[in-house]
Amino acid sequence: MPIHDWTRVTPGIFHHFHHDWITMLAMALNGGRLPKGFYALAEQVAGGLGPDVLALEVPTNGPSKSNGSPTGVEVVALAEAPPKVRFTKASEVDLLTLRKNRIAIRHSSNHAVVAVIEIVSPGNKASRYALRAFVEKALELMAAGIHLLIIDLLPPGPRDPQGIHKAIWSEIEEDDFALPPEKPLTLAAYSAGLLKRAFIEPVAVGDELPDMPLFLEPDRYVLAPLESSYQAAWAGVPEYWRDQLESQT
Repeated sequence: MPIHDWTRVTPGIFHHFHHDWITMLAMALNGGRLPKGFYALAEQVAGGLGPDVLALEVPTNGPSKSNGSPTGVEVVALAEAPPKVRFTKASEVDLLTLRKNRIAIRHSSNHAVVAVIEIVSPGNKASRYALRAFVEKALELMAAGIHLLIIDLLPPGPRDPQGIHKAIWSEIEEDDFALPPEKPLTLAAYSAGLLKRAFIEPVAVGDELPDMPLFLEPDRYVLAPLESSYQAAWAGVPEYWRDQLESQT
C-alpha cells in the first residue's frame, strides 16, 4: 500500500490514524517480532514526543537481554547485517554532557525503557517551540541510552526544511545532510550507544514503507513491520476520508 499524502486531510484525521497505527505496530511487535523479555506498550508520555509513544521495555529484575532470543525471532547483529538504508551517520559526541540532569522516561511498573518509536504528528511541527521540544526530548532519550525509531510521513516545513532527522542530528554535530528532493519524508532509526548512529531512509508519498531497524542494544536490532501495520491501521480510517486520500484531485 502506498504512503498517503496526509497533508490533504485535517490533523484530526491523521491523529485517528496515528492512534491506530501505534496500536497495530505494538500488536505486531508483541506478536512475535520481539525477543523474549521485551514487550511493547502504547503509552501517554508528557513532553516533546507527545502522546501515544510506543515504548519498548525489559524488566529490570529479569534476565539480561543479551542472553539470546527465542526460536523464530531474529535479532540482527549490526556488524553482520547493516540496515539497508540510503544514508548512515555516526557521532561520538557524548550527549550526557548536554542533558546530564535529565532522566529516562520510565514506566510506572519500574521496567526500564530501552527504545521508543515515535510517529511524528502535525502538532510536533506546528510551532518553533513544538519542534524544539520534540528535538530536545529525542536528545534526552538518546543521552539516557534509549534507542529511537522516528517515523515522519509529513513533508518538511519552514522549521525543518531538511526533515526531522536533520533537526535532531544537527544538535549532535555539524552535518551537511540533505533529503533527496524526490524523497521528502523521513524514516530514521537511532542507536544510542556511546557511538551515536543514525540510519535514515527517505521515502515519498506513493512509496511502500520498508521495515526499519529498531535497536534493542547499541549493536543489535529487530525489524519493525511498518508496512503491514500501516495497512492494518488504514483499514480503520473512515471510508469518506480514505476516499479523500485516495482521490486524484
